[in-house]
Amino acid sequence: MSDVSDKQNVLQRRRFLQGAALTLVTTTVMPTGASAASTQIVAEDYWAQKGAVKLYLYRKRLADGTNAGATQKPVLFLVHGSSFSGRGGFDLQVPGLANYSFMDEFARHGFDVWTMDHENYGRSSKTESNSNIRSGVDDLKAALPIVEHVTGQKKVMFYGQSSGSIRLGVFAMEEPERVDRMVLDAFTYTGEGAPEIMKRRANIANLTASNFRPTSQASFDAIFSRDDPSTFDPAVPKALGDYELKLTNRTPNGTYVDMAIHMPMVDPKRLQCSVCMTRAEHDGNATDAELLDFFSQLPNKDKQFCEIKGVAHVAVLGINRHRIWHVMHAFFTMPPQRAAASG
Repeated sequence: MSDVSDKQNVLQRRRFLQGAALTLVTTTVMPTGASAASTQIVAEDYWAQKGAVKLYLYRKRLADGTNAGATQKPVLFLVHGSSFSGRGGFDLQVPGLANYSFMDEFARHGFDVWTMDHENYGRSSKTESNSNIRSGVDDLKAALPIVEHVTGQKKVMFYGQSSGSIRLGVFAMEEPERVDRMVLDAFTYTGEGAPEIMKRRANIANLTASNFRPTSQASFDAIFSRDDPSTFDPAVPKALGDYELKLTNRTPNGTYVDMAIHMPMVDPKRLQCSVCMTRAEHDGNATDAELLDFFSQLPNKDKQFCEIKGVAHVAVLGINRHRIWHVMHAFFTMPPQRAAASG
């Protein structure tokens, strides 16, 4: 990178921090025997700036304690995929059904949980960009200085879902100093032989003809019916559609195009951090063979590959979401390695 680019990046990051905005909303969950102070979940809105693009960041954590000093909470950043926003998917409230918020679940575990809406998703700026993987990586580069400024932590834990895991993988290659541990969920490496990726390749002319595809309730229903509809409650796509369609009626095609014709985009040999790969029993976005090939090339031996029965592509919104949450929580709370006693 040139000296000019370095100076531009420094100035840009300063603008991100100067432009951060905050609002507060609180909710309370009261398990039996717990005090109100220890179970109140605080929600906060922030904004980052990527050039002229405003990027929405969303944070949830328990009200007790702060992110300073010895009581510092571990930061977990969630990266969304191709079809819906970060807040919509990771903090989903489903009428009549409890505990569908990924963010609340990990906030209760003591994490400081963040997500963002990428460009053209959710509450972030709507532009004419197709919001491809490169754009999403740049979004993360704009967001993380805000997280660092607020929490005091430069190196954080990450979770990426579907194309979000590809965004995360590229980000981790380019900014390894910001990534502690990461989960790649519903990841695609090459896409060779994967039914959904082969379908997109066959449809590449339509995907490249426009930067967007129209979004409707049927679009959200299709996400959950694609691999195994028995793994989801039908109220979930309805709740997701109700949230997302208030914000936009179109979805960018960039990640679909990348996954169809530009793979692989992540080089496993360049990932320095500890990686956990979670693979749903039913997922047409990849094959076992390509994912195991990727896993075998990861250089950090503190790694895990977990295939989970009873879940499909969007496992964190499935009936058995507690199973993938369990795997992730165990990975994120792995005790540090001990050195042999000297002498």
